[in-house]
Amino acid sequence: MDSHSHHDVMDEERQAAEITPPPPLPPAPPRKALFLIGLFVLLLVIGGLITMAVRVRDSHVLAEETERASVPTVAVVHPTAEKPDEELVLPGTLQAYEESPIYARTNGYLLRWYKDMGSHITKGELLADIDTPEVDQELMQARATRQQVAAQMDLAKINADRYVGLRKTDSVSQQEADQQASGYQQAKANLDAADANVRRLEQLEAFKHVYSPFSGVLTKRNVDPGALINAGSTGGAAGKELFDIARVDPLRVYVSVPQNYAPAIKTGSEAWVTLPEFPGQKFKGTVVRTAEAIDPTTRTLLTEVDVPNGDGRLLPGSFGEVHFRTGVDAQKVTIPVNAMLFRQEGPRVAVVDSDGKVHLRPITIGKDYGTTLEILGGVGIGERVIINPADSIEEGQRVNVAPENAGGQQS
Repeated sequence: MDSHSHHDVMDEERQAAEITPPPPLPPAPPRKALFLIGLFVLLLVIGGLITMAVRVRDSHVLAEETERASVPTVAVVHPTAEKPDEELVLPGTLQAYEESPIYARTNGYLLRWYKDMGSHITKGELLADIDTPEVDQELMQARATRQQVAAQMDLAKINADRYVGLRKTDSVSQQEADQQASGYQQAKANLDAADANVRRLEQLEAFKHVYSPFSGVLTKRNVDPGALINAGSTGGAAGKELFDIARVDPLRVYVSVPQNYAPAIKTGSEAWVTLPEFPGQKFKGTVVRTAEAIDPTTRTLLTEVDVPNGDGRLLPGSFGEVHFRTGVDAQKVTIPVNAMLFRQEGPRVAVVDSDGKVHLRPITIGKDYGTTLEILGGVGIGERVIINPADSIEEGQRVNVAPENAGGQQS
């Protein structure tokens, strides 16, 4: 064998070795394939759940942040306890002991008035005269009708007496005599009705004279001569008020005494009233009655003090202060002046409860110390009072409370 043949054989063997296929692999078992597919699907589901959970958590966090941002944060302080005073000073308004608007009881025109505003009058004094032409005409007609009825009754009586005599001689029947007697009784009833109508109109006409119901001062005069007067007090054109009368001796002063001082307020005890227009002067008064019950809204006792005013120096409607000597070691509290809210119903403070909700409390203000106010009723020492409350704050509103040192004051 030559070298060429040898090389050809080696090339053929090399090519045969290169094209020899690999041994066949055995097929994968069916369970293993299903396991791999299930594992892949499970991984996809877990990834989707994790993505959803992250999105839900992010949305909840965003909602909580939005809610926290919408709830205002407020600064609060606790009312401060102050040393009690032996004298209790409360604001009050002087009022007339009696006050009555005077209306007309009949229709007509004002003829003249006799007392003007500021006049001191006595009970039963004539105030005005009213011209009542319609009532006068009705009274004249009623009196004429009464005369007619009286004449008819006289005739009925004559006939009844005549029939009684005729009946004795059997000239008429009993029925005819009874009819005449019945006619007489009916005429008597008609006369009684006519008399009652005349008396009614006479009393109505008497109302043309307007008298004072009690002694006092005439504080208003609302009509002039010639004005149309209508009876009643329903307002509008029907029932215009003619006068207003006030009894100014004594004067009443109503004050709201805080619950802590209520046991010291006794009927008959003394009190003194001071007014800014009479500096240095005190007007002695007397506690005449109390409500005998604490107002659950303000925790105060409504008390009436009567002040003699024989010289008329004190004017009803004036503002004053009532001084009581209590001798009660009752504690009083103060709050910053910027904690008070001015509402149409009166002064209020905003108190935050343990749930973070706002409650608007009515308060009774005592002394004004400039930066602080004495509070006689409405809040206690342990409560949280909002300082610088917004005008838009409402009852039941939820707020976040800042640390108390952020409010600038601490209890």
